[in-house]
Amino acid sequence: MAIQKEPGQKGVNWSNIAVGAIMNMFEVTTLGQPLEVLKTQMAANRSETMLQSLRTVWSRGGVAGFYQGLIPWAWIEASTKGAVLLFTAAEIETRTVAMGMSPATAGLLGGMGGGIAQAYLTVGFCTCMKTAEITRHKQAEAGIKPPSTWAVFMDIYRREGLAGINKGVNAVAIRQCTNWGSRIGIARLAESSIRKFQGKSEKDPLGAVEKIASSSIGGALATWNQPIEVVRVEMQSMLKSKSANRPAKPTIVNMLAYIYRENGVKGLYRGVAPRIGLGIWQTICMVSFADYVKVWVKGK
Repeated sequence: MAIQKEPGQKGVNWSNIAVGAIMNMFEVTTLGQPLEVLKTQMAANRSETMLQSLRTVWSRGGVAGFYQGLIPWAWIEASTKGAVLLFTAAEIETRTVAMGMSPATAGLLGGMGGGIAQAYLTVGFCTCMKTAEITRHKQAEAGIKPPSTWAVFMDIYRREGLAGINKGVNAVAIRQCTNWGSRIGIARLAESSIRKFQGKSEKDPLGAVEKIASSSIGGALATWNQPIEVVRVEMQSMLKSKSANRPAKPTIVNMLAYIYRENGVKGLYRGVAPRIGLGIWQTICMVSFADYVKVWVKGK
């Protein structure tokens, strides 16, 4: 993701803001949202099997059910967080590589910095609303007509203010930091390993298949932090557990302990299968494809 600057070029690459927004919009509109919906369904309903979750999502409107929450929240989240991530990560990568760090270390630091920036600037707000959109359908099962998305937003804001809208943002920040630090760092490490195996230097370009393979490795291995994602979904879910053991004031630590007591280690990894697919696709879009788009933009 580091940018190759021309000799004498100064300043930052502002075009990465647009590239990040476009690439993340592409990611979420294609495979991203269906995998996100399935992952959230499984994390919020930890007793369901994947097949049961698929049937539940399908029952909300067939194919449209897998795109629940896409408009407006997923689009808002995708465009803003993609812009913040790619811009921040690319600038950190460029500068750390210039300092002599390896591409893998630079990718790790860039991904961590980009993940933290996008969490506190955009993702905490957007994931709260997107999770509410995906999980609020449970109200209908109790015979209550679910309110509109905007009504949910205003209700949370009136009751809890900005803190309520950004509920779970610290869990989101930890998730995004470890997500993109792992994804980009491992992807860059895989790229370097492929170059060494083939006898190429760091300046030699990789083929499309090699880039995609590297991103797939990074995206898949980055799902080691799934417990953080399950905690985040539980903290933001509109589906309130009937268990008396659920913390009244949830934090990352007490929610982690609650999920472990209720569902064991298995519960902490609910939804990991669709998240592996999601992680691979996100990394391919935001690392491999984005690298090519940045080269094209630079040429223009």
